[in-house]
Amino acid sequence: MSIARHEPIPLPPQGGLETVHESSDTIFNWNYEVGRESLLNLYEKGKRMQWNASTDIDWSIDVDPERFPDFLPPEAVNALLNPPQKLEVKELIRVRIHQLGWMLSQFLHGEQGALLATAQIVNTVPWVEAKFYAASQVADEARHVEVYRRYLTEKLPFAFPVNPHLHTLLAQIIREPRWDMTYLGMQIMVEGLALAAFGLMNFMNPQEPLIQQITGYVIRDEARHVAFGVLSLEEVYRQMTAAELREREEFVIEAAHLMRDRLLMEEVWERLGYDVDVWVKWSLETPFMQGFRQLLFAKIVPNLKRLGLLTPRVREAFAKIGVLQFEDMPDSTLDERVTVPPALLALFPDLAATAPPL
Repeated sequence: MSIARHEPIPLPPQGGLETVHESSDTIFNWNYEVGRESLLNLYEKGKRMQWNASTDIDWSIDVDPERFPDFLPPEAVNALLNPPQKLEVKELIRVRIHQLGWMLSQFLHGEQGALLATAQIVNTVPWVEAKFYAASQVADEARHVEVYRRYLTEKLPFAFPVNPHLHTLLAQIIREPRWDMTYLGMQIMVEGLALAAFGLMNFMNPQEPLIQQITGYVIRDEARHVAFGVLSLEEVYRQMTAAELREREEFVIEAAHLMRDRLLMEEVWERLGYDVDVWVKWSLETPFMQGFRQLLFAKIVPNLKRLGLLTPRVREAFAKIGVLQFEDMPDSTLDERVTVPPALLALFPDLAATAPPL
């Protein structure tokens, strides 16, 4: 299937350019001492695993966004997912294309946020080896923006502006003057969710080789980015006072709620002309969407536990959104993979028998 290039990425209400004011200090390190071996090893790994979005991705692959995966044919969607209204095949295809465009659009916007936040970390983190790695991550994030912009503008008929909840979180992270909070917001929360979301994209689209190529490369990068956050913050948070840690708890809880709410896809239901309240309620309650949201916290929860931030207050908040099941899984420094929740795999038993960890 061939799709003509569509209009540019739709703009949010604030327009095409937005200025976010921040007041962080830029830190020079004149002694250049390095001693954090884990960060240096991660930096070396990042250098070895660089890739070129123009030449390593086969952009000649034809994309058919109307094609459903074999394990979920459109005829089975109504029975399996029980949407608020029975949808004919033609309408299911319309829903799929909009959902795919929405998900990839939020990938694009989140990657721009990571590009700007990580560039900020280069300036604000005091350690030379962390500056090295953050600088290499900036190149990674630019490449991610490049590939998702190209996929959306060349391969899909629909794109979406940045989700309001994601926009709020990204702006908060960029405005934050404390470098560890930039790390916490971007490397642990946003990038942790993104790592799982990219894995889910592969899981749900085995029939689309181009997106498999792209997300395969991006997942390798994101796993390093999340590990960078864990390795950098664990020694910092061991030295913080109870009052300082409480501020980080509050930020984690607020960020988790914003990320959960961005996954309800109000913009999709609105653009499709559906009753937004009815479809948001379905998104909150249907087992598939619950599993979808749970998977996206699969790396965040064990990483926060390693950092000492899975405190009683955070545990209570996470219990309410149903994601504590991941607390005993390996953190991102021990295991780069993303495990699909059993509740989600149970919906697709044929795929579950053959699907490897993401």
